[in-house]
Amino acid sequence: MQVILNHQQIHQKITRLGHELLENCFEEKELFIAGIQGNGFALAKMLADIIKENSDISVNHFEISINKSEPWKDEINLDIDENKLKKGFIILVDDVINSGKTMQYALVKFLERPTKTIRTVVLVDRKHRRYPVKADIVGLSLSTTLKDRVEVVFNSKASKAYLI
Repeated sequence: MQVILNHQQIHQKITRLGHELLENCFEEKELFIAGIQGNGFALAKMLADIIKENSDISVNHFEISINKSEPWKDEINLDIDENKLKKGFIILVDDVINSGKTMQYALVKFLERPTKTIRTVVLVDRKHRRYPVKADIVGLSLSTTLKDRVEVVFNSKASKAYLI
């Protein structure tokens, strides 16, 4: 197990991701930041806080519940009234993107209704796509083997990203 990002590096990257998002949506009045359950939701909350602290944009952050191993098997649920998303500026967030499967199925959920814009944000991009999805804003791009796994642990004092 190798540490690829320490606590300070993770928080620097998250801060940069938040400011990069602001650069991409500074003209918006309202944003919808969707975090994929687990670390994606935790990262979405951190990004929402950065945007709130540095702008007057109204930010709604919410969680997407999805079966990560078999996303086609169970219904994908949002913990927000889906009607609010109509013609919204949506930011889909996850901690790590690998094959793109989870992100792709989550995106399909948003494409069921008209949206203004959808952006994707990840902390770590592993570049092993099997699905036609890309991350618009990335904290760290990492070349790994197919056998490797990246795990992110968010903790208020000891966050880390590991290559396993």
